Amino acid sequence: MQSESSVSPELETLDPNCAFCQRSSIANQILKETPTFRIIADHAPLVPGHALIVPRNHYACYGAVPVTLDAELFALKHEMQRFFARYYEQPVFWEHGIFRQSVFHAHLHCFPFGETYYDPSTRLHELQISAQEDIRTWYITHGQYFYLEDSHNTLLFTPSQDSYLHIIQNVLWPAALARNTQTARLPPRQRQELGGPFIQALKEKWQLFQEEEKHHVDSTGT
Repeated sequence: MQSESSVSPELETLDPNCAFCQRSSIANQILKETPTFRIIADHAPLVPGHALIVPRNHYACYGAVPVTLDAELFALKHEMQRFFARYYEQPVFWEHGIFRQSVFHAHLHCFPFGETYYDPSTRLHELQISAQEDIRTWYITHGQYFYLEDSHNTLLFTPSQDSYLHIIQNVLWPAALARNTQTARLPPRQRQELGGPFIQALKEKWQLFQEEEKHHVDSTGT
């Protein structure tokens, strides 16, 4: 993990009432920091390995995150894919996009679910996403959304309760239960109380992964 002193952004836009803006409130969950992002362990993990990619500055959702951060976000997602492939399962990325959000600060859930099953022929989604600009354009034009990215599809959904519940119940929930029969059914408060071993295991595996990545760079020069 990198120290706080090595990652001071030039200009910070923080909300004093936001948990993700206050480093002290998430310090024990931080896996990686850069000048513009943090990767953190979820405080109430749904499954082992559950992590978040969070911009350091305060944005309501990824639809509000500026284009200048796209390249680093893309790189961090690829880093999570490598990490999960080595220690867990391939990731599913999920964002509420301020629809039914619990913390109003952009955060991308990284779930090591492996294969999930959404049938595009149901047409519950509104857009196939090809770039972050698609999300920004939607957010500027329409506002709320939610977002699902798996190994087959990258999709944006309109803020429909029926569509949301369908994705939760038929795509995300079966994958969570397949990988965590112990605590996945519990409410967030109980998952937080019992999630310590998952978070500690994630931090230990992340540290090993970072050492392996560094060794690879040192040995190949790339």
